[in-house]
Amino acid sequence: MLIKIGIDPVLVTIGGLKIHWYGIMIAIGLYAGIQVALADSPRRGIDRDKLMNTALIAAVLGVLGGRLYYVVQNNPDFYLHHLDRILAVWEGGMAFFGAIFGGAVALIVSSIIYRIPLWSLLDVGALGMTIGQAFGRVGNIINGDIVGYRTNGWGFEYTNPGTFAPRDVPVQPANLYELLIAVALFILLWNLRKRIRPEGMLAMIYLLLYTTSQFLIFFVRDNVYVIDQTLKQAQVTAIVVFVLTLPFVAYLLRKERARPAATSEPSPQESRAGEVAG
Repeated sequence: MLIKIGIDPVLVTIGGLKIHWYGIMIAIGLYAGIQVALADSPRRGIDRDKLMNTALIAAVLGVLGGRLYYVVQNNPDFYLHHLDRILAVWEGGMAFFGAIFGGAVALIVSSIIYRIPLWSLLDVGALGMTIGQAFGRVGNIINGDIVGYRTNGWGFEYTNPGTFAPRDVPVQPANLYELLIAVALFILLWNLRKRIRPEGMLAMIYLLLYTTSQFLIFFVRDNVYVIDQTLKQAQVTAIVVFVLTLPFVAYLLRKERARPAATSEPSPQESRAGEVAG
């Protein structure tokens, strides 16, 4: 079954300014992500004003990181000759691994500046990023970017002259798969947020699941191979991030296992009281 999409990526043109659907979806995603983070932060003891400042820094560095990673990953020679297009985020073209890297830098810096526990910030950030990513993927679907290989069966066919996808060519809807993954991850993380301990583990679960999904989905995405027609750049990045996440998971698990032993030991006051009672 083919679904034809004829939506113009440009919502409206005002004078010489083009308002793209993708830019609107990114803005909505940032707003939604901040609201989700604010909703989860009080129980973690994070000050609202400090979190808002952190969110603004993360939004800027996240968008910048996502765009720069996309530029490096997709035809960097073109952007070297069109420097004015490098930051044209509203046209479409973001790589989410870059957004994760940029956002992580923002959280680390904010943790130091505002003295907020980093692990708590990472958990809140993971929740915000997943819902924000879902809205961004809606923009990808309208744009026609993040598409898969040509297909003769199920897929999308873009018909608008302004589409980023191959026009009138049935393609695998990789952008739809990405949207469904983002929604599923958000629902999972939101339901786990009060059950998973210690702080930071929620973010690690997000990284492990997201990198796994990216490794798999890039087998259907029409991107350039970088390793002997076997793996693409995002798949290599996914493997690296997955492996680097494992030591942090091990550290947090050890930390959580040690907690009951530490809390079960009687304090010096309790020990003395026991001796007196005996």
